[in-house]
Amino acid sequence: MATADGKSILAIDLGTSAVKLAVITLRGAILAGEVEPYPLSLLPDGGAEQEPQAWWEAIVRATRRLLERGTVAASDIVGVNCSAQWSGTVAVDEQGQPLRPAILWMDSRGGRYVQRLIDGFLPIEGYGLRKAFHWLRLTGGAPSLSGKDPVGHILFLQHEYPDIYRRTYKFLEPKDWLNLRLTGRFAASFDSITLHWVTDNRKVSQVRYDERLMRQTGMPREKLPELLPAASVIGPLQPEAARELGLGEHVQVVTGSPDILAAAVGSGAVRDFEAHLCIGTSSWLSCHVPYKKADPLHQMGTVPSALPGRYLLLNEQDSAGICLTFLKNLLFEGNAPPTQDIYAAFEREASRVPAGSDRVIFLPWLNGERSPVEDRLVRGAFFNQSLQTTRGHLVRSVLEGVAYNARWLLTYVEPFLGRKLEGIRLIGGGARSQLWCQILADVLDRPIHQVDEPVLANARGAALQAAVALGHLTVEEIPQLVTISRTYTPDARNRGLYDELFREFLNLYKSNKAIFARLNRPRSD
Repeated sequence: MATADGKSILAIDLGTSAVKLAVITLRGAILAGEVEPYPLSLLPDGGAEQEPQAWWEAIVRATRRLLERGTVAASDIVGVNCSAQWSGTVAVDEQGQPLRPAILWMDSRGGRYVQRLIDGFLPIEGYGLRKAFHWLRLTGGAPSLSGKDPVGHILFLQHEYPDIYRRTYKFLEPKDWLNLRLTGRFAASFDSITLHWVTDNRKVSQVRYDERLMRQTGMPREKLPELLPAASVIGPLQPEAARELGLGEHVQVVTGSPDILAAAVGSGAVRDFEAHLCIGTSSWLSCHVPYKKADPLHQMGTVPSALPGRYLLLNEQDSAGICLTFLKNLLFEGNAPPTQDIYAAFEREASRVPAGSDRVIFLPWLNGERSPVEDRLVRGAFFNQSLQTTRGHLVRSVLEGVAYNARWLLTYVEPFLGRKLEGIRLIGGGARSQLWCQILADVLDRPIHQVDEPVLANARGAALQAAVALGHLTVEEIPQLVTISRTYTPDARNRGLYDELFREFLNLYKSNKAIFARLNRPRSD
């Protein structure tokens, strides 16, 4: 195994609000990083869009700034690899230029068209039995009823922007559009194409488009990219990209992976059934498994992972860390203190509130929900406030509400896996909060292993995947390269209270589901 002393990877983590760049050694050590934000457009009726060119310009600025600091020499960078927000759609022409803003994972405007698509004989939970069986057998899942998958985005464009649809040469995931800018190649990896629901994933090392699934979704093959194996090399930087970034044309570009799959690698939990929980903008609870399996009733299934020949359990909860951002924006306007000062104050105030927030319960479904229920119309709320409720109560109840939601998911993940999770690695921005780590341990009643540099888990995963693809690292070496900062054990004194409040959390969903549906159903539905 080569050591490639002094060599490193430029890892690009394209998030919803910003791009995070890191230069990381081939053994996973983070040398330097930069963050560059860009705007998000939230539109009526569930729309969410961004300009792909804004992504690229942010990457260029951040890369140039990182190299100008002199911590890392451009000549030491041997590879570039992207982790990116998943379930997005960039419609491009034959030159790779976007024809319109990218449609993001939050966008549900295609929901009505997906519902027509999946309807059929003997419907179960909205899916025609025959169609659902074929999707599940080949892919391990099925199109989301919410319309937040690329198939929903593409149907939306087909029906409401037919000229854009007709002019589109390829529909690409955000990661794959970035790779196109880097290499000039219209390609997707076995993992990133999954949420189009048109590939046969039964042989994880030989994923291919399936003609019947293409017909079932109405997706023409010529508008989709070529497929490449996970953790493979696409090719070198094309001259224009190398020049803009300030890197050499010898730098190799690896296929990369969607954020959830990169995070699984960056968490260090790469052995089968080793779990990680991410508390980022959204949230998920995942692990690698040796088989293909699906639970469509709870929006879970195993999909090709970022590692060669492996499957990963896939699920997602729409709102986690964004709930705390939402509260910050509600409470502070105008001349607000710096964001980090606000979050530090939040932590202090919430830590003075007793476990259970004096029975104030926060419902975190600010943008609908995916797992373990598919409900695009459910919404968030603070429940059981009184005149004694303080800002600290609101903050702590947000932390606990996200934890209750994670526990709800855990109650389906463990039966899916057929085993209890004995410990869970924690990554994402939420993992920086000691209080949130302890709340998660108490609510989930599982040890929580706080990963070092948790916000950079996606970038670290991209770098480690690139090191594997370039032959400098084996998958078996990854766990020992990812450090655990601290382990939080459940406090038995809080178990009874959190068990009670979790039951009420579930009751609040059940008793208010119909109300949310009446209040939030679009007029055109």
